[in-house]
Amino acid sequence: MAELGQTARANQKRRTRKDLLQAASRLMKQGRKPSIDEIAEEALLSRATAYRYFSGLEALLVEASLDVAVPSAQELFGRGSPNDPIARVQTVDTALHDVIVANEAPFRMMLIHSMERQLGREDGEELPIRQNRRTALIEAALEPARGEFTPQAFETLTRALALIIGTEGVVVVKDVLQLEDEDARKVKRWAIAALVEAARSSPPDGEPVKAKRAR
Repeated sequence: MAELGQTARANQKRRTRKDLLQAASRLMKQGRKPSIDEIAEEALLSRATAYRYFSGLEALLVEASLDVAVPSAQELFGRGSPNDPIARVQTVDTALHDVIVANEAPFRMMLIHSMERQLGREDGEELPIRQNRRTALIEAALEPARGEFTPQAFETLTRALALIIGTEGVVVVKDVLQLEDEDARKVKRWAIAALVEAARSSPPDGEPVKAKRAR
């Protein structure tokens, strides 16, 4: 029961953060730069609540402008979409990669804000500092093939894919590996396929599969 309560609270905090982002987006679409007070009022929340979730107005507006650019699962997977998990996850990666590359400066700024928030976090503070859009898309991509994986393998696969897909993955291939965009996409597609196949081969007890000796 305690675990269910913690999950419910965590979900509520994510919804509150999402409400603030959506409120800011609605006001920005009116062609003006809203204040924290206006955003909080639009979200039916207090000004203090808005500041608990975002370090300031700039951080909120930057992320709100990007929030609307990220496609939903419904937009990515309509009728006729393939059921193959590799193809579906690669569709998610391609879509997010395209959005990030097209909005690279604000996405990097959002990453900076989240790291600053993490550094300034008080001990025991449990407020989400990121919206985690990628996990919902990854889970939607894998859903038709859920039966191919054990529950533990499905959960681990979802988390492992989140390491590759998203802003941080783009930063790694561009800044650390210094790959051209085409090569970066190829590397990520390869990693996605490898992770899905590894999860498919995962035994029921969740232990890694031992490599067979060549005969």
